[in-house]
Order: sequence, then structure tokens, then C-alpha cells
Amino acid sequence: MNPFQTLRIAVRALMRNKMRSLLTTLGVIIGVGAVIAMVAIGEGAKANVEATFAAMGTNLLIVMSGSTTSGGVHGGFGSQPTLTWDDLKAIQTEVPTVRAASAQLRSSGQLIAEDQNWSTSIYGVSPEYFDIRSWPASQGSVLNQSDVDSGNKVVVLGKTVSDKLFGAGSNPVGQSIRIKNIPFQVVGVLARKGQSPMGQDYDDAVFIPSSTFTTKIQGGLGQYLNGTIMVQAVSADATPRAQQDVTSLLRDRHHLASGADDDFSIRNLAEIASAQQQGTDTLTTLLASVAAVSLLVGGIGIMNIMLVSVTERTREIGLRMAIGARRYQIMAQFLVESLTLSFFGGVIGVASGAGSAHYLSGKFGWPMLVRPDIVVISVLFSALTGMIFGLYPAWKASRLDPIEALRYE
Repeated sequence: MNPFQTLRIAVRALMRNKMRSLLTTLGVIIGVGAVIAMVAIGEGAKANVEATFAAMGTNLLIVMSGSTTSGGVHGGFGSQPTLTWDDLKAIQTEVPTVRAASAQLRSSGQLIAEDQNWSTSIYGVSPEYFDIRSWPASQGSVLNQSDVDSGNKVVVLGKTVSDKLFGAGSNPVGQSIRIKNIPFQVVGVLARKGQSPMGQDYDDAVFIPSSTFTTKIQGGLGQYLNGTIMVQAVSADATPRAQQDVTSLLRDRHHLASGADDDFSIRNLAEIASAQQQGTDTLTTLLASVAAVSLLVGGIGIMNIMLVSVTERTREIGLRMAIGARRYQIMAQFLVESLTLSFFGGVIGVASGAGSAHYLSGKFGWPMLVRPDIVVISVLFSALTGMIFGLYPAWKASRLDPIEALRYE
């Protein structure tokens, strides 16, 4: 008897009790569906974390000033200016693992354009800032070095600010706006960036030359830099090394003794992103493991129903063996039946899992990413479950005595 005939007989046997076959595969369907849905949501959340941190910038380090201590009260990092403009220049020129560095000075204020106004964040930066943040202009251009050197009163708008002041779909390049009643010319509008992990709208901001910021918007502190330094490493792998190099450079420049605390702080966004991804991976693994228990339950259900089937079809088995069927053929027949149940249960489970994940994604705004390898593994695992749990009933059927089977009532 060839494999095709074995499969045809198995399908015919299963179709005699359609409802029982469907209920038997239900455990596998639920198990596979739950695995697909949970992993899809988990992978979607992981991809969302990666995209969010990529929006901040690639290979990014943020260097902040030190903290204050007064009367036993300690301020946070950035409360005491310890970074200087010379520190920034040294990071740009003396650290081989650093590709680019830029100051980031921040204030807030009212912007006015004709009859519209909007309150937003105002940043003083250099041209390198836009490369560090991987943030191109969608209209016009970003700042250039001559704008910084000359202290030009030019501004690059975030997309949200552009829409609020000039309307969606407009081109404000060349228009004039007032920042704290000082006229600035719009030279560009940045591409839409989205939100930070904390929900901050990156596009609700404007950017002017750092030199213009210190003279027109917020008075500077002389040699000290009243803000943070954004640093981009040469590669993702070099980011930890760049952090060590910048730390060593600043400790040497600030004449800190061995064992003394740093008077600055460096945040590595890759480490923060990695920690969030590890948490997401752990949760995904936990949910998938819980869902996989349903596959085990489904496998037990298949074994149970196949044992019942062996008992019900004892006379049939005896008749087949009496007319020449070999033991391995009887065993193959029942294995194919259990494999068919589990395989089709897996296929239906994949469809239901993907559908459930899509529904949850639309209903609650959760990200979703169905991985093809997980789909294949789930179907193969469900088939393997059917084979394993169908092995004993198949073996039991093949060991029946033909004479005794024919006498069975």
C-alpha cells in the first residue's frame, strides 16, 4: 500500500466522525494560534523599540554636565555646568572612535508667523547634529557651518511646528518667523521623526545655530557649555569603546584624580535599548511558553482519541491483518491519521493566530510582526506532537492479534 493510499484511508477514517476530529484538533489549533499571536505581538513590540531608539540617532552617546551639592542637597546631572566648548572640540578631534559630536542647547519660547503662534522647544545645535540624529530635511536644507560661524538668524522647523504655523502641506522655506520677538528666516523643514519612548513629539521643535542661540535666545556661560553633547560613535560595535574613550578624555581634561567621581555623565542609548529589548524578549518567551502548553494538551487529546479509535476499529484492524496487511502498515495508517489531525490543526492555528494578532493590533494599537520561521516551526512542531502522541496508539494497533481482533465485539 503506497503512501497516497494510506493518506486517503486515514482521511476517510477521520471524516467518519467530523465533529470528533475537529474537537480533537482544537487543542492544537489553540496552542499554535496562541504561539503565533504572542510571538507576533512580542516581535512587533521589539521592532517598535528598535525603531524608537533608531529615531533618536545611531550609535548615540549623550554627555551631560555634573551635579551640584549644596547644604547636603545633591542636584541631578546637568545642574552644574562642567563641560566646556573646548571639551566638545577635543571630543570631535581627539577621539578616533567618535565620528561626530554636537552641542545641544535647549530653551522654550513662543514662535510667531504672521497671524499664527506656537510655543515649542528651541534647540541650539551645529550641522553635525542632524547627521548624528539621522534627521534629513524634507524641504529646504539643514544648518551649515557658515550659519554657526557667522551667527546667522536662520531656523530649521520640525514638521509639527511647520504644520501649526503655516498649515499642513505648505512650504515655509524662505518665510520669516519671530522667536522671542527676534526675526529668523526659515531655511528648512525636517522630515517627520515621530515620538520618543516617553511620548515626546520630536517634531515639535525648532533648531537654530548654537552661536545664535547663546547670543540671541539664552545667554551663554562663557567657556562652559550650558547643555549636553551629542556624540556619534563610528559604528554600533565601537559605541562602548567610544564611551570609554570620551570618559578618559574628559577625566584627563578636568584633572580628576584616580578614584574620584566623574563630574559628568554619559548615557549610552544602545544599553537602554538593549535592556528594553531583553525585557520584551523575556515576556515574549514567557507568553509563548504558556501558549505551548496548549500544544501538549492538544497532543494528549490526539493520543486519547486515537486510542479510542483503535478500540472502535479492532475488528477492522483484524480483518486487514487477516487479508495480508503487515504490522508496519497498520502502524503507519494510525500514525498518518494522528499526523493529519495535528498538521491541519497547526495550519488552522497559524491562520487563527495571525488573525488574532492582527485584530489585537488594530483594536489596541499594539505592533505586530509575524515571523515566517516561527510559522514554519509551529506547524512542524504541531506535526511532531501528533506523531509522538500517536505513536503509542499506532503501536498498540499494530500489536493486535488478528484472531482475537476478529472475535472482538
